[in-house]
Amino acid sequence: MKTLLSAFAITALTCGAVNAQTSDTIKILPQPEIPALKFSGYAEVYYTYDFGQPESNTRPGFIYSHNRHNEVALNLGFIKAAYDNGIVRGNLALMAGSYANANLAAEESTLKNVYEANIGVKLSKTANIWIDAGIFASHIGFESAVGKDCWTLTRSILADNSPYYESGAKLSYTSPSGKWFISGLVLNGWQRIQKVEGNKTLSFGHQLTYKPNTKVTLNSSSFVGNDKPDADKRMRYFHNLYGIFQLTEKFGLTAGFDIGAEQKSKGSERYSSWYSPVIIARYAFSDRFAIAARGEYYTDKEGVIIATGTENGFQTFGYSLNFDYNIYSNVVWRVEARTFNSKDDVFLSNDDTSHNNNFIATALAISF
Repeated sequence: MKTLLSAFAITALTCGAVNAQTSDTIKILPQPEIPALKFSGYAEVYYTYDFGQPESNTRPGFIYSHNRHNEVALNLGFIKAAYDNGIVRGNLALMAGSYANANLAAEESTLKNVYEANIGVKLSKTANIWIDAGIFASHIGFESAVGKDCWTLTRSILADNSPYYESGAKLSYTSPSGKWFISGLVLNGWQRIQKVEGNKTLSFGHQLTYKPNTKVTLNSSSFVGNDKPDADKRMRYFHNLYGIFQLTEKFGLTAGFDIGAEQKSKGSERYSSWYSPVIIARYAFSDRFAIAARGEYYTDKEGVIIATGTENGFQTFGYSLNFDYNIYSNVVWRVEARTFNSKDDVFLSNDDTSHNNNFIATALAISF
């Protein structure tokens, strides 16, 4: 009996030890794998009142996002499917809204509602190197078509007048630390899904992003190419530079600068240029409340990007004040007041021309 009890005790202790080890082992087991296929969506409804009261209810031509006056409108709504198993990835998103109507007006009817459609393959087992091809968000700028990801309700002049989207292929590398991102791109043109008829050339671009820590982001992006038929080929050179700085837990600052040049005519050694600086300051009172102020300037004297037909072209200052209220973690309500002041009378005001334009806007956005 003593032998039997001793054996039982030893067995119990052993089992206890094994169970303890098993319990410890369970704690460090890897978490269940995240599903490779995910579905998401976004919708942003807005109302803008332009004090210039445009007769057509369409705001000035250099505004492509939130461009409807005195009506409740959908700026952007999309449903997205994303697949990523670590080796192969892809995105497909279909959209609707005034953003799509304005920004994809030149595309074929079947493509006007495509927000994203791309596939990617990882090229290395040890390094984070990918090649992606298809239609994707632009590599240029700190603002996107998705309003919830931007500090202000409406987009800056430089964002509205540089590519929101692009099509082509890109090779990218992310460093093991995540601090560096580098990509080279071959594109179908300046915000093009399909190339312009008669254009037989490809365009190129680069992106270099450096994040030394969680509070600083520095980015350099470029575009080089011809966006016109070969009979009127004019090389365009464009560079975008920006920095995002979270100076304190509540206060952040974004500064950006765009500059571009395009040949005056085919084969010309003379160029028309444009540039735009912008600065945005944002202060978050809490997780729910935030304000943002923006100052910007855009000059395009010869109308390469924004044609006015006036003596001094487009030389415009812009200012805005923005208020955000996060109703829920995925729902945000925003209000913005914004004004433009131009050197020439490039705006319409009650069937007359004016050098300034003022408007207020509000928007409600949800992501899921």
